[in-house]
Amino acid sequence: MAIEEDDFLIEEIGVAAEDVDNVDEVDYGYTPILRYINDKYEKAKTYRFTEEQRWLKSYRNYRGIYGPDVQFMETEKSRVFIKITKTKTLAAYGQIVDVLFGNQRFPITIDPTVLPEGVEDTVHFDPSLPDELKEEGPVEQDSPYGFAGDGKELPAGATLNSLMLGSMEEKLNDVKGLKQGPGTTPSAITFHPAMVAAKKMQKKVMDQLQECNASKHLRSTSFEMALFGTGVLKGPFAVNKEYANWDDEGTYTPTIKTVPQIGHVSVWNFYPDPDANNMEEAQYVVERHKMSRSQLLNLKKRPLFRGNVIDQCIEQGESYVKEWWEDDLADYEQTHSIDRFEVLEYWGVIDTDLLDDEDIDIPEELADADQVQANIWTVNGQVIRLVINPFKPVRIPYMAAPYELNPYSFFGVGIAENMEDTQILMNGFMRMAVDNAVLSGNLLIEVDETNLTPGQDLSVYPGKVFRRQGGAPGQAIFGTKFPNVAGENLQLFDKARQLADESTGFPSFAHGQTGVSGVGRTASGISMLMGAAAGSIKNVIKNVDDYLLKPLGDGLFQFNMQFSFDKDIKGDLEVKARGTESLMANEVRSQRLMQFIQVTSNPALAPFAKMDYIITEIARSLDLDPEKVVNNMGDAALQAEMMKAWQATQPPPPQQGAPAGANPQDPTGAGGGNIGVGMAPGPQEQGFSGNEQQQPAEGGAPQSAGQQPPPVG
Repeated sequence: MAIEEDDFLIEEIGVAAEDVDNVDEVDYGYTPILRYINDKYEKAKTYRFTEEQRWLKSYRNYRGIYGPDVQFMETEKSRVFIKITKTKTLAAYGQIVDVLFGNQRFPITIDPTVLPEGVEDTVHFDPSLPDELKEEGPVEQDSPYGFAGDGKELPAGATLNSLMLGSMEEKLNDVKGLKQGPGTTPSAITFHPAMVAAKKMQKKVMDQLQECNASKHLRSTSFEMALFGTGVLKGPFAVNKEYANWDDEGTYTPTIKTVPQIGHVSVWNFYPDPDANNMEEAQYVVERHKMSRSQLLNLKKRPLFRGNVIDQCIEQGESYVKEWWEDDLADYEQTHSIDRFEVLEYWGVIDTDLLDDEDIDIPEELADADQVQANIWTVNGQVIRLVINPFKPVRIPYMAAPYELNPYSFFGVGIAENMEDTQILMNGFMRMAVDNAVLSGNLLIEVDETNLTPGQDLSVYPGKVFRRQGGAPGQAIFGTKFPNVAGENLQLFDKARQLADESTGFPSFAHGQTGVSGVGRTASGISMLMGAAAGSIKNVIKNVDDYLLKPLGDGLFQFNMQFSFDKDIKGDLEVKARGTESLMANEVRSQRLMQFIQVTSNPALAPFAKMDYIITEIARSLDLDPEKVVNNMGDAALQAEMMKAWQATQPPPPQQGAPAGANPQDPTGAGGGNIGVGMAPGPQEQGFSGNEQQQPAEGGAPQSAGQQPPPVG
């Protein structure tokens, strides 16, 4: 069932339905709100000018294009550009993607908080206890939380009626003897209601990320991080998604569901608050859109957009104005025009006085506030959407992650900027080597025409004959070879390339260079070098965790808590970004888990291990779905009961003193060991010579089988 987005947006912003129906009749024109948005946009654009220059240089180095600031001498013939920047950028981008998606899942997890509220952390029951010893019945108690001695402790034996089990309430409804806390006996079964709620929320978030193709958008963001130094994601937003469906008669009856949507925003279209160093400090953000007529008309289908104003803007015609950097990015001709509309999307604070001037209803809880968060869209000098920010808690739905953190600027530093100087050096040395090779590869010829017969062709080719003057002394033709210094230039090129490795933190062997010497000639040596090279990417992945994945997970969590009505995912949960943990290979993680299991095989240490968690983590490290290969809490309880019933049907163990392997059910008493099956007897079996001798009966022989009595006298 699809959520009516109009309904919950209207409810959140406190605008009456009749006001929304008549909002198209309001003509804002060039209002104070529009001037306010344009002032913020121009301020952010002015601040970003120096950043745009850096980005444009980085883009040209990536594409292998010389900028207008590069002047060649007349003697320079070569215009070669060695695109090492492209190689380094793609290597960094590929390494980020490998780390983030190496485990075939999105690097976000949701876990319960350390002290979850509203749901129990752990509960247990002991299936080995007889039913008459299992306490049951409701326990009257106001709250399960408190401090020691306050009279509000949860007593042992509390059952379902007093425990807060969250989504596990129905599954554990019939379990007798359910108690708070982990089990303390070997046969006790422990459940984690808070963890179950967290994993259900995580499963829902993973499904939503897959629905909106989040991995594609994250890869685009990672590429701009590596190239320009900053990557931007936007969302989540509620959109109605159509799922194709046909009934039995072949009639198309699509299913409409409201799902969260995220998207990649190019850094060129992102204008943040110039006085902020990160998104937490930003008071506003302006996103610049380039929309066609069809895209602008589609906005009318979205809630709270003013349809008649959009029609007026389309009648006025396209009014897109190119920025100074667009021709260089898209290789446009200078005379090329763009038939598009420039649309500005503003998210940020706005004075309530401006909203009052436009007769905008402000919710009662914000009536006393001087500023409120709003979302405003403008095109062709007109406002086409104006709503109060619907998110709770209020947030600007943009995430900007730096590749290399610049603590005094909003935008980070990328690979291309770090190696800008070394790229210039490599290009210069290579051009010099090529020009010198051209000169030194051709013979310079000097001709003394006074010694030659006049009128001859001076072209040179194999077998050429020159006619000399009679009696003229001296040599007439001289050959001069130009000195070849290309080798020295190439040595300087290699040195500049090594400096590029140092400045970027990406050694050449990390992206496929062959001919590694020294330590890298052995498998262990190259492994150590690769491990050291991975150190630089750890800081990048940590930035992705802190500035991108964590805010994205929080946004999806808040979206589901605000607009989802599934009680199974409610709980005191915490979003964690796991990009850094992906640096540890699954093989290493599984080996460590197996080593830990061996440690807990000691009976003295076994009670301290949480085997259910260990088994689940082993399944994850082996790229297996724990939901399919590991029993959940309810199935574990059922399995314990089945094992108890099965053990009750098994025969008792052999009596003390009976032959090893003997079957008490065998009336002959000879059903033990390997006797009679053509195999040698083993230890403790009748006929094995290594068994300990027993004292002989009085006057009798030794009782050990297979040995003769000692001789008498």
